[in-house]
Amino acid sequence: MKHIVTVLLMLCLYGTAISQNTFTATIKDKDSKEALFGVSVYFPQLEKGASTDSMGKVSIDDIPSGIYTILVTHLGYESIELQQSFPLGEELILLMEHGHEEMEEVLVTSTRSGRTIEDVPTRVEVIAGEELAEKGNMKPGDIRMLLNESTGIQTQQTSATSYNSSIRIQGLDGKYTQLLRDGLPLYSGYSGGLSLMQIAPLDLKQVEVIKGASSTLYGGGAIAGLVNLISKTPGEDRELNFMVNGTSALGLDLSGFYSERYGKIGTTVFASYNKGTAYDPAGIGLTAIPEFERYTINPRMFWYLDEATEINLGFNFTTENRLGGNMDYIEGKSSSGYFESNETDRLSTQFDATHRFSDHSRIQVKNSISFFDRSIAIPNYVFSGEQVSSFSELNYVTFGEKMEWIVGGNLWTEKFDQRQGDPDNDLSFSNTTTGVFVQNTWNMATQWTLETGLRGDYQSQYGAYLLPRFSLLYEPNERITFRTGGGLGYKTPTQFTEDTERLHFRNILPIDFSATRAERSTGINLDVNYKWLVTEELSLSTNALLFYTQIDDPMLLQANSNGMYVFTQPNGYINTQGLEANMKWTYHDFKLFMGYTFADVKEHYDSQESEYPLVAKHRLNNVLMYEKHGNFWIGLEAYYFSPQKLSDGSTGKSYWIMGIMSEKKIGKYFSLFLNFENMLDTRQTRFDTIYTGNISDPQFRDIYAPVDGFVVNGGFKLSL
Repeated sequence: MKHIVTVLLMLCLYGTAISQNTFTATIKDKDSKEALFGVSVYFPQLEKGASTDSMGKVSIDDIPSGIYTILVTHLGYESIELQQSFPLGEELILLMEHGHEEMEEVLVTSTRSGRTIEDVPTRVEVIAGEELAEKGNMKPGDIRMLLNESTGIQTQQTSATSYNSSIRIQGLDGKYTQLLRDGLPLYSGYSGGLSLMQIAPLDLKQVEVIKGASSTLYGGGAIAGLVNLISKTPGEDRELNFMVNGTSALGLDLSGFYSERYGKIGTTVFASYNKGTAYDPAGIGLTAIPEFERYTINPRMFWYLDEATEINLGFNFTTENRLGGNMDYIEGKSSSGYFESNETDRLSTQFDATHRFSDHSRIQVKNSISFFDRSIAIPNYVFSGEQVSSFSELNYVTFGEKMEWIVGGNLWTEKFDQRQGDPDNDLSFSNTTTGVFVQNTWNMATQWTLETGLRGDYQSQYGAYLLPRFSLLYEPNERITFRTGGGLGYKTPTQFTEDTERLHFRNILPIDFSATRAERSTGINLDVNYKWLVTEELSLSTNALLFYTQIDDPMLLQANSNGMYVFTQPNGYINTQGLEANMKWTYHDFKLFMGYTFADVKEHYDSQESEYPLVAKHRLNNVLMYEKHGNFWIGLEAYYFSPQKLSDGSTGKSYWIMGIMSEKKIGKYFSLFLNFENMLDTRQTRFDTIYTGNISDPQFRDIYAPVDGFVVNGGFKLSL
């Protein structure tokens, strides 16, 4: 009997063993036939699963005989559901299609190559689509909010009363960032003043940001990086958009955009009216938001001569009157008091012609001419002048399966004429920069791409400069990407900086060009992107960036014994180093964005080290978004700024900014939006001062926190 039981047990165990099977499969991209890493394979009935390895292979053991449902999922791909009978005859080969609902491919134009953002070796951050629209709702009149809420970028307010601001990338002064419009430098020198306040976002297709030394791309000035504003162009369908926005601070924004193509002709037209009312939430008698009125018109024409040739021509005109300062003076209750008046006129032309010789080569010519007139008035002083600048470029692109070459040259002219100010200290100047460049992108192997560039510039006042750069992309699989890059840069001395803007260009001694030299920089960065499908519903996308930039022979503005301000170049350097980290969690209709910036910026002069002023060493960006696509979205945002060193030697307070933003689609063409900005009413005037002395003659301190406080804005959008 004992032996019989033993035999029966052995037979049962044998039967169980032979009923257990192994599932094996190789999973590839349907188009490229490349193996997919990290694909999730799951048996719901058995609650068993595994992920593919770097070869696209997956193996799951101990599967009983029978028929089972198998779910195959991967971020960015259409899910596969199949029924499979076990025992399995042979290994499966599964091909996955790209998801039909994934975002449209984003083409990057700032590097001139026209590659998608995933394939370009240079690290480019793109703000586009719904994110661009959401930020546009919050500040429809300008692009400050669009940039300030991005990791590693800070918009620095330079005037307490006029609201003027500049861009700081990775903690460096705004003069080290190059601001472009469709690859054309329209906002530099004197014309850089008030630029962030006078660019509306409604006609923008996307915003591209390259951080780190980028002078090789478009010439001197991009030591900290560049911001390229890409305009919308005519598409297959007509586009007609209107936006009306009002604020609790009695601001008004009206804007409209029209785009259409008629066969071989296309056009876009953008127009806006922006109005601000003098606003003093602190009750101190000074404007936090100035009184202003601005008109903008931007028409463009496109000619599609044939399948190979395209030409577009446009112009942009903006006129604005802006008045800030003593509330009683602005409201007409007093004939005296401190004020700051800005009257500006901008006119710029844009020309672009592209001809494709074949599918593998093209030539492009582009040009812009910019006229800028600005008058700044404060009590007992007026400064005014006119700047005329131009930029012309010719480039030729040829590309094949493994190699892409871009060669070209450009000419950049600037001329500023001072009309009013101190006649003994005329800030007028003119210069010319001629440059030639060559860029190469080499697909070295399936997973490696190298981009190199070399630029040679000759500047009429400072001589010749040779600027190399490189970017390396390594993509071992679909989930992880490594990029590293670096290069040299330069910035010729300019009298139009954040510091001179704060002084309204008063008591500024002209730069002695014969006794100064250009600022030189070296920069390098390394970043890693990782995508992870945690579960079928939960996905994570992360990015980490390490950066370092050093600027030699920086220009400093210092007061002399006569009360005048002079530009000097002490022996030393400025360096910035740090980390940017971003995480994006997606779960059904919820998205959580988390960003952290660590920027350690130091000045090194005469063997002494000190912190660079107006830099938040630690910043947090957090946004929680709920979105029913095409119907409704609402978001909660919170931003933290750590204490900042101020130029008077003191230290500012840390602070948080929180807000709620929302939009509801009503029907096919109409939507309502409502935003609560700075709900905590965080204001520098609540925990610190913005000026010293008498309110009739205030001596303004650094502005490191908001001054406008809690503001509600809302309105509607009409898309026909």
